[in-house]
Amino acid sequence: MSTVETDVQQAVEDAAAHLYVWALKDIPQDLRDALADASGKETSVPGQRVLQTILKNVQVAERENNLVCQDTGIAVYYCRVGEHFPLHPARIYQALYDGTMRATLDHPLRSNTVHTLTRENTGPNVGYRVPIVHWDFVADWNGLDVKCVPKGSGSENMSFLKMCVPADGVKGIKQFVLESIVGAGGKPCPPGIVGVGIGGSADYAMHLAKEAIARPVGTRNPDPEVAKLEDELFQLLNETGIGPMGLGGDVTVLQCHIEHADTHMTLNPVAVNYQCWAARRATAHIAADGTTDFDREA
Repeated sequence: MSTVETDVQQAVEDAAAHLYVWALKDIPQDLRDALADASGKETSVPGQRVLQTILKNVQVAERENNLVCQDTGIAVYYCRVGEHFPLHPARIYQALYDGTMRATLDHPLRSNTVHTLTRENTGPNVGYRVPIVHWDFVADWNGLDVKCVPKGSGSENMSFLKMCVPADGVKGIKQFVLESIVGAGGKPCPPGIVGVGIGGSADYAMHLAKEAIARPVGTRNPDPEVAKLEDELFQLLNETGIGPMGLGGDVTVLQCHIEHADTHMTLNPVAVNYQCWAARRATAHIAADGTTDFDREA
């Protein structure tokens, strides 16, 4: 058993090392399509120039096997762990930590992680509670899915939370999201993906907003009422005229995604998390024997 666990732990480490670099270099096809679609809709000259530059940047990064952005972000992993997967979550976390560190040193990548007070660098994109890992456990399954979503500070700085009250209703949610994005302007490198988290508690709403940006562009929430709100916000946000990089135009966001949870009868927390145009993500599916399949579009 110890031999098997060691092999599987190495497979998870190898997957993390690959995912982190891959996500930083090669953005998914759905995002490429959304950017191309945006360029077809944008009528302003500055906005069109920005979008053409972004599209060229993506092509150059692919051709030169290089990063799409110099900000390598904080490595954030979403793990779906089967109850029969033969590696304890503590070992999974260690493998993700080691893989992140290895990728940073081997590539090499810019190391961003610092102590939150002294601002001293804590290592090759690792540190206390970094990388950040979110867990979801699945019954009657023996696999592991790992999604890496590197998040840079330009977009992460444009994160907002409001403790709405039930009386605010859907109108209050729309108003808060609109005010957040208008206030952010060009700072988060638009056009990007607006993630909205509604419900739960204050901390969980922000988690849901971050989860929302990690979905493929244009997917819709399975709840029809939530999906309707996604469509409405997407249209409203693009009517703000902020445009690419905040220079004015027709395309301010590529999409708006919402995740939600039930909440307390006197609560309605709403969180906004912005993802820049380089909405980087990459996924690995790891079997119980350590066999790994990489998935660009998940």
